[in-house]
Amino acid sequence: MAKPTTPASGGDVQAQWARVRGRLREEFGEAAFRSWLKSMTLAEVDENRVRIGVPTRFLRDWVAAHYADRVRALWNAENAAITAVDIFVSGGAAQAESALPPAPATREKETIAAAEPSEDKEIGAALDPRFTFENFVVGKPNELAHAAARRVAESSVGPGRSVPFNPLFLYGGVGLGKTHLMHAIAWHIRTHDPSRKLIYLSAEKFMYQFIRALRFKDTMAFKGQFRSVDVLMIDDVQFISGKDSTQEEFFHTFNALVDQNRQVIISADKSPSDLEGMEERMRSRLGWGLVADIHPTTYELRLGILQAKAEQQRMQIPIKVLEFLAHKITSNVRELEGALNRIIAHAQLVGRAISIESAQEVLHDLLRANDRRVTIDEIQKRVAEHYNIRLADMHSARRARAVARPRQVAMYLCKQLTPRSLPEIGRKFGGRDHTTVMHAVRKIEELRANDRTLAEDIDLLRRMLETRGAS
Repeated sequence: MAKPTTPASGGDVQAQWARVRGRLREEFGEAAFRSWLKSMTLAEVDENRVRIGVPTRFLRDWVAAHYADRVRALWNAENAAITAVDIFVSGGAAQAESALPPAPATREKETIAAAEPSEDKEIGAALDPRFTFENFVVGKPNELAHAAARRVAESSVGPGRSVPFNPLFLYGGVGLGKTHLMHAIAWHIRTHDPSRKLIYLSAEKFMYQFIRALRFKDTMAFKGQFRSVDVLMIDDVQFISGKDSTQEEFFHTFNALVDQNRQVIISADKSPSDLEGMEERMRSRLGWGLVADIHPTTYELRLGILQAKAEQQRMQIPIKVLEFLAHKITSNVRELEGALNRIIAHAQLVGRAISIESAQEVLHDLLRANDRRVTIDEIQKRVAEHYNIRLADMHSARRARAVARPRQVAMYLCKQLTPRSLPEIGRKFGGRDHTTVMHAVRKIEELRANDRTLAEDIDLLRRMLETRGAS
């Protein structure tokens, strides 16, 4: 394949791409990276656009829907000129075949975190050794979820095993600790009772394994693996919303395990009743046991997390710096810990003392992004006011140009100004599909290049929204 073209040197581009891939692996975890992102290849960097190839149409659609926004943001952090990322199918049939796992007889065993026998070892996902109960900082926003997770973990081992809640359903926003608690439960069970058959994996991986089973006509083995476990843990279950066949299989697996009094633990970004694109019977079953939410962090909890993290790394960090971070970075724990890691790495590499001034310098991009946090609701309201249409038109099925064009502008601004994925944006616009959002973004990008009035409208709206986000 030809080397990526770019105004910068090839070495610079490859170094940037390596850092982007490293961040994706770090943020989404080894299992998700291996399943969905590892096969990406950099094809071209041309002015403000990056083109990334993947082997199959399925991978193209999946990466575009779930990861493209984050890939664009990471590229933009490496090179401020990059504002767009295109995901395309780069290979033919041979590559498409190679993107899928080989047949069961030849497939290598994957590293997993489970206490199940060898026949289950290719379907789980790796556990993070940092994510234990001992390393989880408890505060008011997460105390119920933490207590419930502890109870389930302790009840799942030893001679007096029981199933206190079935399922245990943990939900909350990105980076608030759901995955940490899921891993902590698995570590506790694995450590205290290795004989227990446990599978932990993401909903994405569950779907991928189900599709693989269909492809190899091996659904009976798939059912046997999942329905014979003692503990099944599915992370980010919202990703099977709208996937009817996967939902159907998950529904029957869930029922089979609950009927046998086997423990099921689920996490999601919303409560069962708010999971859009999920069948009513599934939402109802998910709410059967204990539903525990994790609220956004408080200042006190953020400060406690930073102090604990600094102690783990044996770093003496001035309390004023930790207080500064706890005040400024309020989005989620993942971003907070990432900021602290950057400060520590900078201090160790440059040899400069950690101070508020050095923290502001190292984290200027992250602090600016947090200052200008804008929501989809704010964008919809501001665009509706600007074009003098009803806010309800943002969610309606009306296709009149006077309504459709402002709706497309709002979708475009949501993609540019928020960290939300395309499916999330689509759901906020009346349950539209992610492909509708992609079409709107491309359409507005095309129009603004030739329509000066539209370009001025978008620039004005963007400035108003960013100013509002900083207020």
